[in-house]
Amino acid sequence: MTVDVPQNPTSQKRAPERASSLSMIITLGGIAMLSGLLVVLTWQLTLAPIRENQRIMIEKAIFQVIPGATQRRSYALTDKGLEDLEPQSHANKNSSSQDKYSQTKAAKNSTLKFYAAYDVQGQLKGIAAEAAAQGYADIVRLLYGYDPQCQCIRGFSIIKMAETPGLGDKILTDENFLDNFSALDARLSYDKKTLGNPIITVKHGSKNNPWEIDAISGATITSKAVGKAINQGAEQLLPKLYPYLQQLQTNSSLNALSLNLKKEKGEE
Repeated sequence: MTVDVPQNPTSQKRAPERASSLSMIITLGGIAMLSGLLVVLTWQLTLAPIRENQRIMIEKAIFQVIPGATQRRSYALTDKGLEDLEPQSHANKNSSSQDKYSQTKAAKNSTLKFYAAYDVQGQLKGIAAEAAAQGYADIVRLLYGYDPQCQCIRGFSIIKMAETPGLGDKILTDENFLDNFSALDARLSYDKKTLGNPIITVKHGSKNNPWEIDAISGATITSKAVGKAINQGAEQLLPKLYPYLQQLQTNSSLNALSLNLKKEKGEE
């Protein structure tokens, strides 16, 4: 005699549910992988244009803060001394991948990066470097220009900020504030190990010394951020840069490039 064993209806339901769950996990996993791949591809595709835009922005800022400059080179002060971050960029535009690797490695290992700006003849016009300090809304990032001849700051250009429109952003348009940087004193001390006087921002109308910055009334915090950024940047860079200024006075590579360009124009 055969006895029919009734099947458990619960076990019958679990099998389709497990299959459905597994299918959902696979689908979600596939979507996650595809999304990740798209993010990586987008980053790769936009990285080069972003870097190029940053390079153009920095180059424009350099020529803005160093009057008379038409060419620039990137350098770094490392434990080994002064390093040229683009040794082949002007002599040979088609530098090898090994050269590019060396430049990237030097930049990563650099302690202090700066730009030396030259005129058409390849003579040094000034030094530009980035600096930053906390503003009212966010970090104020800028590029300042240093003139070794007068040992002074000749100007600054904002790279990034998020200050209050109509108040903090007056640092870009207020003529009296910008006049502070026509020749802001940044002389080194007698032993060349620090600034002779710290660059400070003072209350509007109370400036008495050439190393002081007259703040903008109503935008004191942002004004102080500019002063603090330049002071910290100059305090860190200029004493270490001083021993190499003579070496940077004439850039032979740029000078040779300038002569070649003149010859080519003459031949035409």
